[in-house]
Amino acid sequence: MNFELTEDQVMLQDSLARLLRDRYGFAARQAYLKSPEGWSAEIWSAFAEMGLLGLGVAEADGGMGGDGVDIMIAMRGFGGALCVEPFFSCIVLSAGVSSVAGSPQQRAALLPAMIAGKAIYAFAHAERHSRYDLAYVETSARWEGDRWRLDGEKIFVRHGDTAAQIIVSARVAGSAGEKTGLALFLVDPASAGVSRKALRTQDRQPAAHILLDGVTLEPGALLGTAGEAYAIIDQAADKAIAALCAEAVGCMETAYGLTLEYLKTRQQFGVAIGSFQVLQHRAADMLVMLELARSMMLHASFMANAADPIARHHAVAAAKVQIGKSGRYIGQQAIQLHGGIGITEEYAVGHYLRRLLAIDTEFGDAQFHISQLAAH
Repeated sequence: MNFELTEDQVMLQDSLARLLRDRYGFAARQAYLKSPEGWSAEIWSAFAEMGLLGLGVAEADGGMGGDGVDIMIAMRGFGGALCVEPFFSCIVLSAGVSSVAGSPQQRAALLPAMIAGKAIYAFAHAERHSRYDLAYVETSARWEGDRWRLDGEKIFVRHGDTAAQIIVSARVAGSAGEKTGLALFLVDPASAGVSRKALRTQDRQPAAHILLDGVTLEPGALLGTAGEAYAIIDQAADKAIAALCAEAVGCMETAYGLTLEYLKTRQQFGVAIGSFQVLQHRAADMLVMLELARSMMLHASFMANAADPIARHHAVAAAKVQIGKSGRYIGQQAIQLHGGIGITEEYAVGHYLRRLLAIDTEFGDAQFHISQLAAH
């Protein structure tokens, strides 16, 4: 298999790296987090100008096209810089779902605004009792008269606090846990009956709990066919996991680089602590775990668009397991080798550990995916 990037992919990687190096230092990131939105609209516009927001969206819909490898390149770069902009929630999830579920008219109405960076969309699926089960949806959608009525609650909706529109999963038939009977709806947060509670995740990223209390929607708010949304959600989740794996590898690479630099410069007993053999062994173990993570990231990226759902599930689940193990190990070792400075708010390495731990819990942690693989 050819693991080399194409010329266009190399250009994408280099352009993004240059932008992040020039405009996304750690101090700048901390300032973006303190803004009301929790991210930078200026940087988001720069991403749009580069064409990054069109990745994964078909050219026929105004996007740049591309596959899982192109998304991997972007997410790996974002992970290395700890980017907090809504690329994952808006482009990977919302644009990805809209591209598959939306009618030609809906895609024409939704996707150009996302690609141009003019509108932020969020995907609301997780619920309080779902425990990573994609089919466990209690939020209900009933047809009343000539409209839909939505009732329920969604939790930890990434960038749901500032999203202009929210794609919500709801059950039109059956009971929680059944794969049939699910549907997707486009909800305006300003609609009567919608309330949002803004919050920050453990890695300080913006999110929201969303309450839907008797929200009425026009028939056109339905994306796709009512009752048949599970396959779309399932595919979107696999692509999202592959993207998260790439982001995690970017985090690990930077955390590892910061640790090596610290070992080379920190002096103790008159010499750099990197000269101590026991610390060299720990750095070598970190590199081994990083290489394992990189390999599984590539495998997940190649398989993210696979037509066979079983093969796709196995690939992304196995990758998520290794990413969870590697991320936790590398992050914890980075903290240990830095000592006290590693846990301070002013130093970057602790923030990489936070992000890695958060990634481990999104769309199922390592233990969950091990159980999924064992079940098959």
